[in-house]
Amino acid sequence: MESVHEPCEYTNNTEEKHAAHQLETHAPGETDGGRDEKKKKCWRWPFGPGETDGGRKEAGNEEKRNLVNNKTGKKLKRAAAGTSRRHDKGYILRRYKIGPKLGEGGFGLVTAGTRRKDGLEVAVKYSLKSPNMPFITVPGHPKRLTWEIGLTLMANKSPSSPQIIKLLDWQECTGHYIMVMERPLPSMDLLSFMELHGGTLNEGTAQHVMRQVVRAANVCCDNGVFHRDIKPENLLVNQDTMEVKLIDFGCGALMKEAAFKVFCGTKEYFPPEFKLTGKYHAKPMTVWSLGILLFEMVCGDFPTAKDLYMTAANIWTNPGLSQECCRLICDCLQSEPKKRLALEMMHLHDWFKVMD
Repeated sequence: MESVHEPCEYTNNTEEKHAAHQLETHAPGETDGGRDEKKKKCWRWPFGPGETDGGRKEAGNEEKRNLVNNKTGKKLKRAAAGTSRRHDKGYILRRYKIGPKLGEGGFGLVTAGTRRKDGLEVAVKYSLKSPNMPFITVPGHPKRLTWEIGLTLMANKSPSSPQIIKLLDWQECTGHYIMVMERPLPSMDLLSFMELHGGTLNEGTAQHVMRQVVRAANVCCDNGVFHRDIKPENLLVNQDTMEVKLIDFGCGALMKEAAFKVFCGTKEYFPPEFKLTGKYHAKPMTVWSLGILLFEMVCGDFPTAKDLYMTAANIWTNPGLSQECCRLICDCLQSEPKKRLALEMMHLHDWFKVMD
């Protein structure tokens, strides 16, 4: 496999050696980085090497073959190989043993890894840098950090949340960057977990998952980070402990009072105000996406236009669900942002009380 010829800047970036992080500056202009993704392709987090899992119905075999064979995937494989061959100055290689590939897609390439000093299982993500990729300056770091790295660090600053994936290490290179993240085992993404249980979750399980996701979303916002792509593929579930972790901040942005005007994320989870006005605000959009997530968990599919009409009118019900669950779905899926449940108040909803 061909090595990467771009020179890399190797620095000691271990997360353990840094205090809580706070953003100072970011790239000028729109914080979205000008990305316009209609459907973000996401890697799947299987139980371990060799594990296979299902995908979205629309992600057919042809798309999977295209992902494996596209030019971006080939470049990322060369980047990963190049890193593993730099024995004299390879920061990541000296600290981690690189294992088999876990996933690949528009996001980049992810492999399994093991930390050499203590045998900790990790996930190693390789991502190409785009020409217009923004950077963030974080206190305690001599160089600006790539957008995704900076946002992940910010989301984890004190007080951190166990429901947000931890960034353990990273490496900035000229044409790509590498992120080393915790890898809880046994874990799988929420979509695969749902498929394993017939496509839907019972209310008790959905409530346990939802409580943790709401917690993660609130901590992100409190730490100045707008994740913007909360969905089953970006949530890990540990089947032994039922602990949930939010992953992948590649579509994220900095929190701000003003409206966002750039689409970045997954279209099925974007709120109606963006389609009507081209604008949306961080917290109301997050509440909408959480409503879609809950609907998908308990109903097994996205809401139809009729469903959304009924939720906006507060008359949507499902005979297999409690009144409190139906009410929470209606409170989140209000077509007018101001009528939606406040993100900060979501954990106090009656549904979380009645299911305890």
